[in-house]
Amino acid sequence: WYNSRTREKNVTMANTSPEIVLLMGPPGAGKGTQAVKLARARSLLKLSTGDMLRDHVKRGTELGQQAKAIMDAGQLVSDEIVIGMVRAEINGLNPVRVLFDGFPRTPAQADALDNLLKEFNTGITGVVLLEVNEDELVQRLLERTQKEGRSDDTEEVIRERMKVYKSSTQPVVDYYEKRSKLRRVDGIGSVEEVFARISEVLP
Repeated sequence: WYNSRTREKNVTMANTSPEIVLLMGPPGAGKGTQAVKLARARSLLKLSTGDMLRDHVKRGTELGQQAKAIMDAGQLVSDEIVIGMVRAEINGLNPVRVLFDGFPRTPAQADALDNLLKEFNTGITGVVLLEVNEDELVQRLLERTQKEGRSDDTEEVIRERMKVYKSSTQPVVDYYEKRSKLRRVDGIGSVEEVFARISEVLP
């Protein structure tokens, strides 16, 4: 009785303090699965820019209307709009407990996020980078495309996507590494094994 009550109390107390976790990883690293699991286990609100954009466009918010006009013109939505959406999401949270899935994507977004979090008297708790070697990733993605019956994803196309991912995310990895926030986690193993590794590196 004592142990379980003490544990419950600790969990409750832990959940009253802010926590902001970033989850990064290449396509096929199992990021989506781990994000859902991590958010549930640590009582975090899972946010991804894609979901936020779709939600705002669907609800026809001011930000959603701005984003839709830009996307309809085939342009990329500005950092200002994305950060505006993040602000709208965390505004009502007390404490701010969030898991960002695949965001920020650039050092400029990382800077903007840092500044936004300062307004809420908090900062990044930890950035988890799931690492899986390229051959393993290609294998996983080829298997996935076969299951989904998509013939357009050839090995060549997948490797090109990996190249684009690496070049676009490396600056963000460097950004958090310089600030001693980055935690590298081996993404090979069962879902439970990888989850245990992630849990170990987070405070």
